[in-house]
Amino acid sequence: MKVVIVGGVAGGMSAAARLRRLSEEAEIIVFEKGEHISFANCGLPYYIGGVIKEREELVLQTPTAFRKRFQVDVRVSNEVLSVDRAAKKVTAKDLASGRIYEESYDKLVLAPGAEPVRPPLPGIGHANIFTLRTLGDTFKIKDFIDNHASKTALVVGGGPIGLEMAENLAEAGLEVTLAEALPQVMNPVDLEIAVLIHKNLRDRGIVLCLSDGVKSFADQSGKVLTLLASGREIVTDFVIFAVGVKPETKLAAEAGLAVGRGIIVNEFLQTIDENIYAIGDAIEFMNPLTGKRYVAALAGPANKQGRMVADNIIEGNKKKYYGTLGTAVVKVFAMTVAVTGLASKALDAEQIPYESVVIHPGSHAGYYPGATTMTLKLLFSPADGKILGAQAAGFEGVDKCIDVISAYISMHGTVYDLAGYEHCYAPPFSSAKDAVNMAGFVAENVLSGKVKTIPWDKLASLGDTLYLLDVRTVEEYRRGMVSGAVNIPLDDLRGRLGEVPQGRKIAVYCGVGIRSYAAVRILKQKGYGEVYNLSGGFMTYSSLQGQ
Repeated sequence: MKVVIVGGVAGGMSAAARLRRLSEEAEIIVFEKGEHISFANCGLPYYIGGVIKEREELVLQTPTAFRKRFQVDVRVSNEVLSVDRAAKKVTAKDLASGRIYEESYDKLVLAPGAEPVRPPLPGIGHANIFTLRTLGDTFKIKDFIDNHASKTALVVGGGPIGLEMAENLAEAGLEVTLAEALPQVMNPVDLEIAVLIHKNLRDRGIVLCLSDGVKSFADQSGKVLTLLASGREIVTDFVIFAVGVKPETKLAAEAGLAVGRGIIVNEFLQTIDENIYAIGDAIEFMNPLTGKRYVAALAGPANKQGRMVADNIIEGNKKKYYGTLGTAVVKVFAMTVAVTGLASKALDAEQIPYESVVIHPGSHAGYYPGATTMTLKLLFSPADGKILGAQAAGFEGVDKCIDVISAYISMHGTVYDLAGYEHCYAPPFSSAKDAVNMAGFVAENVLSGKVKTIPWDKLASLGDTLYLLDVRTVEEYRRGMVSGAVNIPLDDLRGRLGEVPQGRKIAVYCGVGIRSYAAVRILKQKGYGEVYNLSGGFMTYSSLQGQ
């Protein structure tokens, strides 16, 4: 069998290595139009920031080493120009010599990846405007910074790459501005999490321009003058344009394969042509939570898809791909932000009913030194407790927490599963009731009717007659409170119930939602009717004011 693979980075090289492990007889050819294979895409910003010191550390495999170990014909700087499905051959160009030639195949794997979005804005061709996709892009940016004594930079786009670039440029000593057309950075998370990123960036000296996209670029004495939609002008030594990526579908479309936002594949990662498979950032597949087609540019899924495709080519279509939940993590200075599944905005757009809870658990037992607080938002079905998504931000344990919840979602788990989740516990590592358990407990209380929660932005919907009750201590109340709130500390509540009016809607809050839950239970059992717990407590509410 002869297998041709188009694309030599994550998915393509994973497929090539797995194919060889499964078959010593298969002829395997990899075409990569760039100069490198198997490079660490996700490590590129960290080389620019100086965390990764040597260029060679970004190269996971060289063509020579890969050929020697796996006996795979790796052709770098060779671009596949077209696919002839009827003749089962590709036409390729050797970019070094200009030679155009053909190569036949029995099975073809398309792994062309995704390309940076670069809209036709005036001035976007300025020499000091860069995108980041390849090793060549990385070296070009690093060399520019080093050789031009750069002091200022603008990052356009607040997604993971934009955030990582902003961090690394700042760590390299530059003054950094980040412009984002949306009202928040990291669009896959909800505002409760995004505001924590905003604060962290500003605390580190990053200038944030939110809800302010780029209108045009121009040259100003060798620097880049950026005009934002608001009319604000920013002059910097250079610009990193990181507004997202789009699947590389040109080759597939011209071959007559089905293409939407990405190359459309079935559960076996097979296109409409049974002899052509597609994997990685270029494909479009069913989202397991919505049942609708979806694209995701993530290294983890791409590598797993490469392995799966190799199995299906050699052993027949047995391995099914059920889609990705979009589980992702990003480091923003010392903060970790992670997400899995669907956020509120996505659930609203899909008209999927949901409940949500926001909690602020500790990273490990509070009495053991070094514990930090994370913010965790869990979204779930009100009908059966099925987990729909989760997102978290903090300084320790965030990735572990979201990994666990992602695993439960993939197994169709519910909040009841989270409540019963058994984890390894010792004070330096966790709490007896860990963050995942706590999210499950709170969600379980909501579903059982023991408590009703109200999000920070829905307080006004309860009406003018709302009675807002703050059950923190007097000292906490004096340091800051929700406007109009009445302070009755939790420990005094039973003796002061006469001060709480009957017949009105009541919203209760404390610091993070634990004491207020106890207050809600007291009030409900004392005959009070419509009582709500403010989700996330004053910590969440105060962080969102002015956003």
